[in-house]
Amino acid sequence: MTLMILAACALLSLIVGIIMEGWPTGAHDGLGIVASILLVVFVTASSDYKQSLQFKDLDAEKKKISVQVTRDGLRQKISIYDLLPGDIVHLNIGDQVPADGLFISGFSVLINESSLTGESEPVNVNAINPFLLSGTKVQDGSFKMLVATVGMRTQWGKLMATLSEGGDDETPLQVKLNGVATIIGKIGLFFAVVTFAVLVQGLFARKLQDGSHWSWSGDEAMEILEFFAVAVTIVVVAVPEGLPLAVTLSLAFAMKKMMNDKALVRHLAACETMGSATTICSDKTGTLTTNHMTVVKTCICEKVMEVSESGFEIPDSAMKILLQSIFNNTGGEVVNSNGNGRKPEILGTPTETAILELGWKLGGDFQVERQKATIVKVEPFNSLKKRMGVVLELHDGSHRAHSKGASEIVLANCDKFLNAEGEVVPLDESATNYLKDTIEKFANEALRTLCLAYKDIGSEFSAESPIPIEGYTCIGIVGIKDPVRPGVKESVAICRSAGIVVRMVTGDNINTAKAIARECGILTEDGLAIEGPDFREKKDEELLELIPKIQVMARSSPLDKHKLVKHLKTTFQEVVAVTGDGTNDAPALHEADIGLAMGIAGTEVAKESADVLILDDNFSTIATVAKWGRSVYINIQKFVQFQLTVNVVALIVNFSSACLTGNAPLTAVQLLWVNMIMDTLGALALATEPPTDDLMKRPPVGRKGNFISNVMWRNILGQSIYQLIIIWYLQTKGKSAFNLTGSDSDLILNTIIFNSFVFCQVFNEISSREMEKINVFKGILKNYVFVAVLTCTVVFQIIIIEFLGTFANTHPLSLSQWFVSILLGFLGMPIAAGLKMIPVGSC
Repeated sequence: MTLMILAACALLSLIVGIIMEGWPTGAHDGLGIVASILLVVFVTASSDYKQSLQFKDLDAEKKKISVQVTRDGLRQKISIYDLLPGDIVHLNIGDQVPADGLFISGFSVLINESSLTGESEPVNVNAINPFLLSGTKVQDGSFKMLVATVGMRTQWGKLMATLSEGGDDETPLQVKLNGVATIIGKIGLFFAVVTFAVLVQGLFARKLQDGSHWSWSGDEAMEILEFFAVAVTIVVVAVPEGLPLAVTLSLAFAMKKMMNDKALVRHLAACETMGSATTICSDKTGTLTTNHMTVVKTCICEKVMEVSESGFEIPDSAMKILLQSIFNNTGGEVVNSNGNGRKPEILGTPTETAILELGWKLGGDFQVERQKATIVKVEPFNSLKKRMGVVLELHDGSHRAHSKGASEIVLANCDKFLNAEGEVVPLDESATNYLKDTIEKFANEALRTLCLAYKDIGSEFSAESPIPIEGYTCIGIVGIKDPVRPGVKESVAICRSAGIVVRMVTGDNINTAKAIARECGILTEDGLAIEGPDFREKKDEELLELIPKIQVMARSSPLDKHKLVKHLKTTFQEVVAVTGDGTNDAPALHEADIGLAMGIAGTEVAKESADVLILDDNFSTIATVAKWGRSVYINIQKFVQFQLTVNVVALIVNFSSACLTGNAPLTAVQLLWVNMIMDTLGALALATEPPTDDLMKRPPVGRKGNFISNVMWRNILGQSIYQLIIIWYLQTKGKSAFNLTGSDSDLILNTIIFNSFVFCQVFNEISSREMEKINVFKGILKNYVFVAVLTCTVVFQIIIIEFLGTFANTHPLSLSQWFVSILLGFLGMPIAAGLKMIPVGSC
């Protein structure tokens, strides 16, 4: 809007100037304004364009999803872009259907079609209703699908063709800044109107004294136009149109750098929100740990054994049933096992692969075991039942059910077990206690325990009947370890020193969770570990006391995680980041201020609900994201501090001198140049400061923090007062100080004022690199953008003063005048350093 007003002003100025003084002399003022407008528009447009290109890159990155397919008789991983009709895709709970297709085979398949149809009830897919649509999500089950159509020919593609993607919502910081910009704009408008009124009134008063108020010349019309231009320029300087630019530049810069640090930001707002995060609720598996599970201990036939590369020894009858359980009751698959002793490729979830790897170490063969029996029914693992089951039809026509899952749950369903000789004997109290103690011992060593069991169920079973729940024979307990990722302990310590509380929320049992939490440094002496079911039962009053102490929540369901996040957000006003990789994490990811999903292990549903994808699934990356988020926030604060200083000074100088002397020392073109330094170049320089490690040593801003802090007000007011004093001194005593006489004295003085004012901004920009530290030069040469912007500003300033006098109303200066201008600007730096010594509250 302001640029449009300015353009109108430039047009008027051109018309009146050319009529009065002829071409080209009369066109200088107008052309100067036009050039300034073009420069502002060009810089803003190019930065916007650059940013849209970055978004395109990010979008391409976002869509890199791979699926497992059977093609040419081999199971392989390919990108969803390479899918073709005729491929057979393997899908599990949590995946997104990548194309339209037909169900071939699978078990308990529930599809959530809400993204396409809006129906929240999941649809059963089976041989009778075999149709699968791309973009829908697998809510339960596992199956194979034959691809029928891909790309824009799918239902989803046809829908997308009718829509174009909506724009980004404004980020919380942009909302805060828009508020700041509006207020400043209104103040500027008020000052501009008053300035214009005072200047015009001065002209009228002069004409009344001469008695010439009835006859007007073109020069006087030109003067009124000049007054109008000054008033408009005051508005232009006051309106900080650089603010949105600074935010986008800073966020886009941070996004690009975070890509290198293995974090993909899906929503711009997440960058800065992460900087205010006060608590992180992290998943354990895959985030704090490596997600490569291995079975390290087992308890089978009343013996606890370490698992070596060659497995372990147990009676043959027990071995036979163990291998049958391992290779049939699984959602995973072993491929390319050529029997040449090389480790085969094992596909499936980390827990599944660990158990299949154990089967391979024990000398079992996946294909051979699968041929010995036919699978009749499968119940995939789900987070509520915490177990999975399968029914096999053996060669003699009888059926056998296998169950596998959380130890305490499966063990409770057993009434028999295998003794030291591998025989089936009733499970008495002493045996139950022995197994329970073993489970606890394994858990205390940070092992995840699973219990394997089976039950013979005769030949009466049909695929429609449910898999039996009790009466099983316990085969044994396996202890799976998922080692803690390197660097996690350090990252947790960094988060703690930054005032961010890290909590672990996991489905594992409490002993495993505590052991890993201690290893990571999450669980401290005064911290509390609680189980999901206990947490659920607590009343709101009890939760008020409990939640601040909770550091570990074990055996939690997705809803417990959701409840914890909700309480932290609403009751405690925390800014919560949540990490997750499974479909079950989606509600909590969605509820949190920042959802962080795992890029490798994460299911599509989790990624869809998240704001940031952690591409290497590493907790250390989360600490980096927090650091970048803080950097964005601080950079924009630095920029606002710098900009408000210029605004205050430019407004007061032009307003006061217009009122007192009847003319403004800074002309429209000069003010536009200052505006350019301030808005566009200032945004470029200060918004691209890389983060320092010190950022993680201060407390987070949180939800309630003021954007313009006391520290900023102190710096703004101190600098403004210094600059005003200098300009006032130059305006009142400048002529005598520089011995200026003759017809050009006013023009030279105004040029010195303009030059000093610009150099004040140049040095103030350097001072703004640090809001509280005295040393502002640290790392300045590493920030090439900053150095380039400062150099350009100084070079342009020399050109404007020495060569563009007619456009910018300036006069070439002598060396001594240049020296004084630069010295006056430089003196702002020791003053800024002195100001930083004055203590103010941190809020």
